[in-house]
Amino acid sequence: MTLRIAVLGGGNGSFAAAGDMALNGHEVRLWRRDAEAVAAHKAQGGTISVKDAKGVHEARLALVTTDIAEAVRGADLILCPAPATAQADIARLLAPVLEDGQVVFLPPGTLGTVLMARALYETGRKPRVAFAETGTLPWLARKHGPHQVAITTRATRLPTGVFPLDAADHALAVIAQAFPGAIEPCGDALSGALMNAGAIIHPPLIIMNAGPLEHFEKWDIHNEGTVPAIRRTTDALDAERIAVREALGYGTPHFPLAHHYAKEGEEWMYGRASHDRLTESGDWREKIILTKHRYMMEDLRLGLSLIISAADLASVPTPLARAFSSIGAAIRGDAPDHSGRTLADAGLGGLDRAGIDRVLKHGF
Repeated sequence: MTLRIAVLGGGNGSFAAAGDMALNGHEVRLWRRDAEAVAAHKAQGGTISVKDAKGVHEARLALVTTDIAEAVRGADLILCPAPATAQADIARLLAPVLEDGQVVFLPPGTLGTVLMARALYETGRKPRVAFAETGTLPWLARKHGPHQVAITTRATRLPTGVFPLDAADHALAVIAQAFPGAIEPCGDALSGALMNAGAIIHPPLIIMNAGPLEHFEKWDIHNEGTVPAIRRTTDALDAERIAVREALGYGTPHFPLAHHYAKEGEEWMYGRASHDRLTESGDWREKIILTKHRYMMEDLRLGLSLIISAADLASVPTPLARAFSSIGAAIRGDAPDHSGRTLADAGLGGLDRAGIDRVLKHGF
């Protein structure tokens, strides 16, 4: 079935989403705020050149626009692969134009599902909208030009949580049409948020590689930056995430990050050998400015603070998450208070465990 899909954002993930969805036969509208970039894209013909292992493919979009209402009008699925740092602004623009029956998918979300649902609730409007989030971006991708994106690999397993959980059947049915065979239900939105791999893989990689990142012009944290000491630390940090999930009552599979690197055993979100393909591509050899990069501002500042907040709810100790959060704050020149994206920041403040569970199931 052909879906009408609105893709929000102009970064690597959004271009991968728009290009791939168009190549798969869906009607795709791309929204971004940069009016100059949109004008240039329209002048170019509104296509995205998608490069992957099978060659280069030209994907034609139905619309490229700066008008978010125009982009989402009549859409079945709204894909928002933009960084979590942009979610609050996007939620403010999106809430007044959402329509009954639409599904908003955040890959990944950092509990942005609840944040966006709260923004909609606060408008006083009551369209039935489902929000969902998963554990990773469905594409390992990098833009190679203003209208070209290289996709190194595509996700084969996407553990997905839905807000409100009551809407899961409808939401998952729609999303599965865009990602056939890849969607795996994992319960409510907080379960989906606690699948976010970025908050586990990136904080140790950027903190423990801080020296070479600031010394060399470019450095690949996934290649020479992934050494045994960091891998052991990453596994220990991931154990904290899994302990929080278990304490909150979420069952297996927990998608441990160790499976991303393993040559055998259970497949991770990107399947087999994805880490090798990532490093072989050379696309992740880049300049990372520690105080500004997405790995710091999204995965560490927001992602770790959410894990710490959920751990507090579950009374689970998270010494590594707190340590990396504090060190990241020191690098940024911020107070080490684990702020960024707490349960309260997402819209669940002032609620006890039972109250949070009710909202996650039934909505606001």
